[in-house]
Amino acid sequence: MDLENQQRIMDLSEKYGAENLVVILGGAEAEASGLAAETVANGDPTFAGPLAGVQLGLKAYHIFEEEIKNQIDPAVYDEHVSMMEMVLDVDSIVQEVKNIREQFCK
Repeated sequence: MDLENQQRIMDLSEKYGAENLVVILGGAEAEASGLAAETVANGDPTFAGPLAGVQLGLKAYHIFEEEIKNQIDPAVYDEHVSMMEMVLDVDSIVQEVKNIREQFCK
């Protein structure tokens, strides 16, 4: 997650409260999605950005997860996301983000 997005998330967390935010990810790889989820939950593990050492505890979900997918108009999901489900390793991406959420969020 780039430094600019880390700062945006920190600012939003301060403005609205971490308990009122959920992060929706759309990364194409499990490792990158997991790293982003860990950054918003437990702090930047690379210690390079504004969230270094900052444990926001934000829950992150990937757009492929059923909890999120079921809340989106099916036509919109089909138009913008479903093609990617055919070419990416959805199961590993979803499992990685879920593991991070279970490890760092209550």
